[in-house]
Amino acid sequence: MDLSLPQIWLIVGLIMLVAELVSVLLVFVFFASGALLTSLLTAIGLLPDIESQIIAFSLISLSSLLLLRKHARKLLDRRSGPEYSEFVGETALVIKDIPVNGEGKIYYRGAEWKATAFNHSSISAGSKVVIMRTNGIVLIVEES
Repeated sequence: MDLSLPQIWLIVGLIMLVAELVSVLLVFVFFASGALLTSLLTAIGLLPDIESQIIAFSLISLSSLLLLRKHARKLLDRRSGPEYSEFVGETALVIKDIPVNGEGKIYYRGAEWKATAFNHSSISAGSKVVIMRTNGIVLIVEES
């Protein structure tokens, strides 16, 4: 089975897409687009020889990488989304003292959680607190 040049470029593009899925670096997708566009341009006859195909692949891939990667990263950046806020405003009970600028423990929804004070003050065990925000698995609380 002999493969034509458009088919080879198509295979290269698909391999690059798979590489992007595995690597999540957001680089291979631009080389995949270069290979797929080169395949299309070769199939319709605009790029008859291998030299023009390699030049087109290089130009398309690098220009799309330089122009679009930064914007694509911003779109895919998960940290720019809204903060998780299910716990905010809920009341909990301090079960281990929360020292100044340190971690204690609170009892909330049937489980123990690490907690720090919102205003960096100490909160003694037995106090009721309100959850102000989260920082990973640590709840930031304020005495109510």
